[in-house]
Amino acid sequence: MARLGPNQIRALRAETPRARARDFAALHQITEAELVAAFVGHGTTPIVADPDRLVPWVGRLGEVMALTRNEHCVHERRGTYSDYRTGAFASMVLDPEIDLRIFPKHWVHAFAVEEMAEDGPKRSLQVFDAAGHAVHKVHLKPESRHDLWADLLGNMRITARPLDLLPRVPVQPAKGGTSGGQALRAAWDRMTDTHQFLGLVKDQEMNRLGAYRVAGAPYVARLEPEAVTLTLRQAADNGIPVMIFVGNAGCIQIHGGPIEKIVPMGPWINVMDPRFNLHLRADRLAEVYRVWKPTRTGDVFSVEAFAADGELILQVFGYRKNTPAEPWNTLVAGLPMLEQVPA
Repeated sequence: MARLGPNQIRALRAETPRARARDFAALHQITEAELVAAFVGHGTTPIVADPDRLVPWVGRLGEVMALTRNEHCVHERRGTYSDYRTGAFASMVLDPEIDLRIFPKHWVHAFAVEEMAEDGPKRSLQVFDAAGHAVHKVHLKPESRHDLWADLLGNMRITARPLDLLPRVPVQPAKGGTSGGQALRAAWDRMTDTHQFLGLVKDQEMNRLGAYRVAGAPYVARLEPEAVTLTLRQAADNGIPVMIFVGNAGCIQIHGGPIEKIVPMGPWINVMDPRFNLHLRADRLAEVYRVWKPTRTGDVFSVEAFAADGELILQVFGYRKNTPAEPWNTLVAGLPMLEQVPA
């Protein structure tokens, strides 16, 4: 099937202007990056994708909305991009509200988008990976520094060029066999920090989902898929602050603090708070685990959900900053188990 050209994409978009960009792209078998790039010169400007250059500029815009998603979950957080820290393999934004882990090699294409609406211009910055799939978006709000938009374009604009997209890298399925279980559990027992986990899993030639399938009790317990919704509801009902991680290969976005308003809507379960929104396809939760990790400051428990293809959808931890662990630990201990994963 021949790919649609920019003129065709704009014409089709004019017919369905209210369709969500992601839904429109899927319907017409194009990527979101192709949709956005079709409007270069029509409100869209190609800009630098390098986070070391782009993120400090975002910080100057003041209050914005950060959006990171994967195929099954959307994470939206209001705040300011302050305390940016660069790194060779990963960079970070460590604002109390905008908390990001950025993996620069996946920030390949970026655009500044301006669309006219009845109440004025809607402005956003949108970053895509090499395959044209969304990595991270920044939406300006009414209180953002719109007066700096022209300066941002002047400093970040690059020459427009045709998109050279690569095939999308498929999700890695569960990796790891039961023969490595004893070594995995021994390394797991030696953990002193949760950040050591991926390294020890890699040393065992496994990935996260493969390790969870192999480890068994007391390290993991397989939960009913409804446990994710129960986690959100009980955290909201009991005022238990949480950390919610949602990401893709290029960016992980973290909410830290309480959640309040849980709203089901068809297959979606939503958190609809003034400064934090989460939209999760509950019908796509194929495997859910309660995970225990030992650290030098105490036991850490999380609820982690995967899609049928093995993609990590989200992780929920107890919020640990000046917060007692017991309410969260009690919550996760009471979640319904599907089966006890055998050791």
